[in-house]
Amino acid sequence: MRQVVLDTETTGLETRDGHRVIEIGAVELVDRRLTGRNFHVYLNPDGKQVDAGALEVHGISNEQLADEPFFRDVVEAFEAFVEGAELIIHNAEFDLGFLDYEFSLLPDRMGASAWSDGRPVIDTLELARDLHPGQRNNLDALCKRYEVDNTSRTLHGALLDSEILADVYLAMTGGQEDLGLSLEARPEAAALAQAANAAPRPALRVLRASAAEVERHDARLTAIRDASGSCLWLELEQQ
Repeated sequence: MRQVVLDTETTGLETRDGHRVIEIGAVELVDRRLTGRNFHVYLNPDGKQVDAGALEVHGISNEQLADEPFFRDVVEAFEAFVEGAELIIHNAEFDLGFLDYEFSLLPDRMGASAWSDGRPVIDTLELARDLHPGQRNNLDALCKRYEVDNTSRTLHGALLDSEILADVYLAMTGGQEDLGLSLEARPEAAALAQAANAAPRPALRVLRASAAEVERHDARLTAIRDASGSCLWLELEQQ
């Protein structure tokens, strides 16, 4: 199963104000394992200025983006990377809303349905709210809850956040599914276990107390009864 963990950074909070995507980061999971493949670009917002509030979050300035490619320049590479994959996004409504907006601005997509329509998506924010109702479920809180190291995260960054989210998602959904410890995963161990079970076992040897040992035992119980006023073991033996 192929999945892509994805995150974006933007110039602001609302597409209705014309805000644009300025960074896309994505990492690939295949059969719940990170493959090392990723997609990462910074984008020129085509004249839209980065809000002061957004700058405080991700630290990406207008000056840094001046020479970066436009979304239209990277769209083919981006679509190729995510094609056929299930998307994993934290607060998917936000990121998909911005990606849909970017696609809607492309000349050949005018009037087309939203890019995200019909795509399989796991929203880890919704998943976390189901698992931990009433608790904080932002990415930093989930890192702390699932003991995922995020010490390198001082500012938001799309690629770094997608890498961290991949670790959080795997922890939230059970981590590594097979540690290779089951007998089914190790045929040689299963064969050894079967041979051990089939081998004849000697009869158990029963050791019984001698008369002298029984006498000392009874004397010890009597002493306990005399010292404490009762001895349950002695009472049970005398029934």
